[in-house]
Amino acid sequence: MAINQGEIFGFLGPNGAGKSTTIRILLGIIKPSSGTVKILGMNHLKNSIEIRKKIGYLPGEFLIYPNLTGSQILTFFSNIKNEYDETYVNVLAEKLQIDLNKQFGTLSQGNKQKIGIIQALMHKPELIILDEPTNGLDPLVRNEFYEIISDLKDEKRTIFFSSHNISEVEKLCDRIGIIREGKLITTEKISEIKSKQIQIFEIEFSEIQPRKKDFTLPNIENVDVSNKTVKFTVIGNPTHIIKKVSEFEIKKLITHEPSLEEIFMTYYGDKK
Repeated sequence: MAINQGEIFGFLGPNGAGKSTTIRILLGIIKPSSGTVKILGMNHLKNSIEIRKKIGYLPGEFLIYPNLTGSQILTFFSNIKNEYDETYVNVLAEKLQIDLNKQFGTLSQGNKQKIGIIQALMHKPELIILDEPTNGLDPLVRNEFYEIISDLKDEKRTIFFSSHNISEVEKLCDRIGIIREGKLITTEKISEIKSKQIQIFEIEFSEIQPRKKDFTLPNIENVDVSNKTVKFTVIGNPTHIIKKVSEFEIKKLITHEPSLEEIFMTYYGDKK
């Protein structure tokens, strides 16, 4: 997997797929059993101190001293990083609608997440690594977060983030990687993955009760049968599927191009 400078890269996969583990390896928190990692052209273990100065990181669960205020927490991190742009911090706090004078332990999960986002972005790092950054954010604040990320991209900063929220990945990202059970299934541009020859079929038959086994055909994924209706995903040329279903009387047939979420499910589906 290679991520280009100045792009927003979305890292997709369900719980347990290996997203957070991958991030921990990138950060040098855990060591890889094999292979190498280079970040900003440097070995992630040999040059870890230099690399971390240039990285902003938000973990999947941001927890820190509950008695400190948001402002004190940011000062704490700025002392570690030796960088603190107070003007930019105030801009972020205003956009994310967070009071920095409140104690961290009294905040809701969403407001704690906002503090985590600010500490990851406040020094405008070259590389920003975010693990489920919009957890707990309400829709309005989430949109503000998207704008912040887009602005950072315009400044040629690189953003890598894992997410369950496929719609935000589709909205923000230049490319995505899909991980399944610790293995990278694909890495592609959003535009390319959506242009693949993938179609969703939904067929309602007039009389017969379709059986799932009848649709165990090449290039078919995610077969779902309900009463007289069958829904499935076709990858590639659908001619043989059309010939098969034309043997029966069809009441209704609907096809449409898949959303990114439906494409994502195609990669997961029933594959073993």
